Amino acid sequence: MLLLVSPESVEEARECAKAAEYLDIVDVKKPDEGSLGANFPWVIREIRETVPAEKPVSATVGDVPYKPGTVAQAALGAVVSGATYIKVGLYGCTTPEQGVDVMAGVVRAVKEYRPDALVVASGYADSHRVGCVGPLALPDIARRSGCDAAMLDTAIKDGTRLFDHMRPELCAEFVRLAHESALLAALAGSVRAEDLGILTRIGTDIVGVRGAVCEGGDRDRGRIRPGLVAAFRAEMDRHTGDLTAPTTTG
Repeated sequence: MLLLVSPESVEEARECAKAAEYLDIVDVKKPDEGSLGANFPWVIREIRETVPAEKPVSATVGDVPYKPGTVAQAALGAVVSGATYIKVGLYGCTTPEQGVDVMAGVVRAVKEYRPDALVVASGYADSHRVGCVGPLALPDIARRSGCDAAMLDTAIKDGTRLFDHMRPELCAEFVRLAHESALLAALAGSVRAEDLGILTRIGTDIVGVRGAVCEGGDRDRGRIRPGLVAAFRAEMDRHTGDLTAPTTTG
């Protein structure tokens, strides 16, 4: 399971760089512009220059409307700025067909520029609260549009969490559907260390966090700290080890 950590600034990215051995992906977002709020191109570029070269940088394009051309241009801007994981939140898409339209444009724009970049179709466990496409439709949208991964987050950051909106068995179904389509399955949404056992057991490929590695667990007012990243990773590794440890019978 890969750990994706989301700094909102170059200063926080420096903290991530100090904890580089404990994380796998540095994800650039702007939390004050939404769950998957897009940051500025120059911030993506500066963060790419700040973190170790072997650590991939992810960038969110935003909680986007159903405007395929606009979103494709934004995605191209993110990959040109140095991101190699491009995440798109299908906030304004109300049908799977609209989701496919948006993501197909993103895939073409991104991969014509950088074929090895990974495109992530992102949806929301609490889609019922914002009226967008349902979470279990995401893997098929991602497959049909040529994406590399499907991701779930929460749209409204009000203290509720991934499992408040989707039971673990539904999250497991999301992961299963993604894997059946040869996609990576990513889960986020105010994930805490105590969620890692479930996330590991259901086969999550990428877990995304911000608040869990910020001071006070506060994604908005707290700041990412290397010690919290290290502690979170240790808990991840513990659960992974428990899953793979051989059993004995006596």
